[in-house]
Amino acid sequence: MQEIKKPISRSKLRQILGKEYYIFRRKVEWLFGQSNYSKINKTIAFKNEVFKHKSMILRPLKDVDMYLQENKRTNLKIAIAHLNNVVIEPGETFSIWKLVGRPKQSKGYLEGLVLKQGQIGKDVGGGLCQLGNLLFWIFAHSPLNITERYRHGFDVFPDVNRKVPFGAGATLSYNHIDLQVQNRTENRFQVNLWLDNTHLNGCLCSSIPLKETYKIEERNHFMNQQYWGGYSRHNQIVQVETIENGTQTEKLLVENHVIMMYNPFLSANNKEQNES
Repeated sequence: MQEIKKPISRSKLRQILGKEYYIFRRKVEWLFGQSNYSKINKTIAFKNEVFKHKSMILRPLKDVDMYLQENKRTNLKIAIAHLNNVVIEPGETFSIWKLVGRPKQSKGYLEGLVLKQGQIGKDVGGGLCQLGNLLFWIFAHSPLNITERYRHGFDVFPDVNRKVPFGAGATLSYNHIDLQVQNRTENRFQVNLWLDNTHLNGCLCSSIPLKETYKIEERNHFMNQQYWGGYSRHNQIVQVETIENGTQTEKLLVENHVIMMYNPFLSANNKEQNES
């Protein structure tokens, strides 16, 4: 059985000081690190589509006020303005937070849904995890290397009408909990993001057509009851690459081990919509 320790409750002061410490450390890394980060280039528009995906913006979630979902639309609109048309050159690293910056009220960000220690809360800039989820799923269907990705340590909402496997996303928290990918190919890639009335849309394009195709498979999914009484959920997300002659290779992208905040044996009729 896969064991997960019972979550530790930390004081608000410790949470704040710890977060600011990691934010400072990441800023030092940006200043003195070796990574060459990608930038927006609106003069380029690659036409070779690698992968496209969309996710619904407004989802009815149990015990979550809908105004937080409406505010999420505003937060996403502001954030994607800093990411749309980003070109990832060979050798460069794409970082969400390096491009977006810190979400603040002064920049127009509103209160949105956040998760803190497995509890639903609200904070300025909340809801941007939907952006991390979308981009992770897109990058997973490409030759770009996912070099930094985090997932919530808690599974908060039961599955209903899930379109992608559990855990096939990325949580975000400025700036140390980031989604980063590195371009280790000789191709150039461009990220395109936009909102319509109902969905957040994303598309990854390349400067030349790819000879490979990619699909994602979930492996070894199971749930456990832990020794301290709670439930946990586990799986692996595997990328399957197929080249022109039909040869396939597999790569483990992520392995998820999280605490469930609901009873996994509830009937499907009682489940609420998952935001993923």
